[in-house]
Amino acid sequence: MRARKKRKMAKETEKEIDYRLMRAIQNGDMVAFNEMVDRYKDRLMNVIGRMLSSKEEAEDIVQETFVRVYQHRQSFNFKHCFSTWIYTIGLNLARNELRKRKRFKFYDITDMQGNETEFAVDPKLPSRLPQALDSAVKSLPEKYRTAFMLRDVEELPYEEVAKVLNVPLGTVKSRVNRARMMLREKLKPRLEEQNALSKGTLLPVSLL
Repeated sequence: MRARKKRKMAKETEKEIDYRLMRAIQNGDMVAFNEMVDRYKDRLMNVIGRMLSSKEEAEDIVQETFVRVYQHRQSFNFKHCFSTWIYTIGLNLARNELRKRKRFKFYDITDMQGNETEFAVDPKLPSRLPQALDSAVKSLPEKYRTAFMLRDVEELPYEEVAKVLNVPLGTVKSRVNRARMMLREKLKPRLEEQNALSKGTLLPVSLL
């Protein structure tokens, strides 16, 4: 009896919340749709905002992503994660925009929230460092940058990133690892120059 009560009282997982909302959305529930928008708009902006040249353009792509989600709500397969589906839609729209303009720009990566373990950077570093970090991320090839953003900024599981990017799991791990190594190498001279880098602390070995 107690076991049953515990199961009923168990907190919904993120995946379960997404599924519950999507079932409601498929039935035309706009309240559920608005709740889904609130759940994912900032996450999408965090990634897409660094792929396009302006906040306004990124907002347009995010808005179009949700339009597509609603238009194709009946095609959602509950065997898959909703987050995988919506990131795939958003990234495809962003890539299409980049192909049209054949250029891209990422915004400041230093506003990452909750990812202090990824970059053990002293908050007292010179003001020029944020620009150096931003420049280093911008210089990453797109395939490495996207994998890095999804895994280390959005903290998606490797398996989910593989589905979003439609590449093998091993390829994702390789790209993320390569992106971290490239960032370390790009930033290490600047940090050492300012005597601000402790050996091996920029990207912890445990993360590679």
